[in-house]
Amino acid sequence: MSEHISAVTDASFEQDVKSASRSQPVLVDFWAEWCGPCRMIAPILDQVAAENVGKLKIVKLNVDENPQTPASLGIRGIPTLILFKDGQPAATQVGAVHKAQLTAFVTPHLNNVA
Repeated sequence: MSEHISAVTDASFEQDVKSASRSQPVLVDFWAEWCGPCRMIAPILDQVAAENVGKLKIVKLNVDENPQTPASLGIRGIPTLILFKDGQPAATQVGAVHKAQLTAFVTPHLNNVA
C-alpha cells in the first residue's frame, strides 16, 4: 500500500470513511488478496491518490478480513469502488478500470480545492 492509501476495517469504517467524507470525498476499494483484478487496479489507485492529495482520500478494505461492511453495503463482487461524500455513498464502480476511467469516475465528486 502506498503512503497515500490507508487500510480500514469494519471497526474503523464509520470514523475513517463516513465521518471523514464530510470534509473530503473518500474512495473505498473493496478488495481481497486473491483477486487478480484487485491487484491490477492497485497501482492505478496509488497514482490517483498521489495526484489528489488533499482533495480525495483513498482507503482499502479487505473483504475477507472485514465481512460486515461489504455485506451491509450489498457488495457482491470485487473490486468494488464506492465513493463516499458527506457520509453517504455517492458513486459506485464495479470491476477493474483504467486510470482514465477512474479519474473520470472521481473527478465530478472532488471539492474544488486549489
